[in-house]
Amino acid sequence: MTHHLRPVPATSLEPVPRESTPSIVAARIREAIASGEIAPGSQLGEVEYAARLGVSRGPLREGLQRLTQEGLLVAHRNRGLFVVEMTDDRVRDLYLARAAVERAAGDRIHEDGPEETCAALLAVVDDMADAAATGDVREVSLADVRFHQVLVDRAHSPQLSRFHATLLTETRMCIHLLEPTYAVDEERVGEHRQIARSFLEAEPRHTDALLVQHMRDAVRRLTGSSRGSLGPPVAGTQPS
Repeated sequence: MTHHLRPVPATSLEPVPRESTPSIVAARIREAIASGEIAPGSQLGEVEYAARLGVSRGPLREGLQRLTQEGLLVAHRNRGLFVVEMTDDRVRDLYLARAAVERAAGDRIHEDGPEETCAALLAVVDDMADAAATGDVREVSLADVRFHQVLVDRAHSPQLSRFHATLLTETRMCIHLLEPTYAVDEERVGEHRQIARSFLEAEPRHTDALLVQHMRDAVRRLTGSSRGSLGPPVAGTQPS
C-alpha cells in the first residue's frame, strides 16, 4: 500500500536562526554588568569593547543599543554610553517592581499547589546554607538570585517570568553591591528558608508579608532607609 504524505507547509519547518552577533555582544556585556566586572557608571567605549569582544563596531553598536533599550546603559550627549548608576531612587523602583512580580507569583503558587515549590526552594536554601557555612559570599549571592528565579518560574506564568527576567540584571547588580556587607550567617539564610516554608502553611498572606519584609530589608541595606512604597511594615514577620 502506498502512503501519501501530506505536504508540510513551507512556514512550519523553517531553519532555526543562529544567535546573532549583536545578541551575543549584548548577552556578554549584560553578564559583565550583572557580575560587577563592568561597574555602575563605567563608560563603554566602542573601540575598546569592539577589541575586547573581537567584533566590528557595527554589531557592537547594535548590541549596546539593545542594552540601552533595556535601561542598563544610558547615553550622555557628547560623552557616550555609560552603565546606569544604582541610585537610591532606582533601587527603590527596582524592588517595587520585584515585589509586585514576586508577590503575584506567590499568590499563583498558593493557588496551584505549593508543595513542590517549597521543596525546590528549600533545595536552593540548602545550597545557600552550605555556601554561608564556608563564608563564600559570592555563592550565597548566586543562590539568592536562583531562589527568586525558582520562585517566579514555579508560578508557571510566562508574563511574570518575562517581567522578572528584565529585572534580573539590575537585581544582580544590587546583590553585588551588597556583597561587602552581605550577612552569610544562618540569620540571612533563614529569611529565605522562612519564605520557602511559608508555602506549606496554606496562608498566602503570610508568604506575601514575608516577601514584603524581605524586599524592604534589601532596600534598607542598599539605601540606608526602607522608605518607599513596598507596603506598610508587617508586624511579626521579621525573620528569626
